[in-house]
Amino acid sequence: MLRLTINGQPFETNAQPDTPLLWVLREHLGLTGTKFGCGAGMCGACTVHIDGEATFACQISLAEVTDAKITTIEGLSETGDHPLQKAWIAEQTPQCGYCQSGQIMRAAALLANNPSPSRDEITEWMQTNICRCGTYPRIIRAIERAATES
Repeated sequence: MLRLTINGQPFETNAQPDTPLLWVLREHLGLTGTKFGCGAGMCGACTVHIDGEATFACQISLAEVTDAKITTIEGLSETGDHPLQKAWIAEQTPQCGYCQSGQIMRAAALLANNPSPSRDEITEWMQTNICRCGTYPRIIRAIERAATES
């Protein structure tokens, strides 16, 4: 059994050490807020925080995170009232919504390190996460809103 700390809670899994964290979260632990997008680290739908850093869960193995603090979208806020989650709703950001948990987790890492980013800094930081619906203007506005309201 391998032990993990996810969203501040201890978890155990019998998954193989080389299993991508994404599959452990979704299939073994039932934390399905983290989405599978491409499996190749090119879309960002699976973004989680590993020790506070935005990380693609499809690209990191279980063995690499056994001593880390992992945060998923489910752990960002117990009540769904994180400033980014509220801003996402206010700006009506999602269309299909599939990429949104990864977008929010990436944005949360940005705001944790830079509470007042410029529009250019937001655009640069968020470029690793793809939104197939093209809601980029709303994503940027939501991040700007969250930065001013937090």
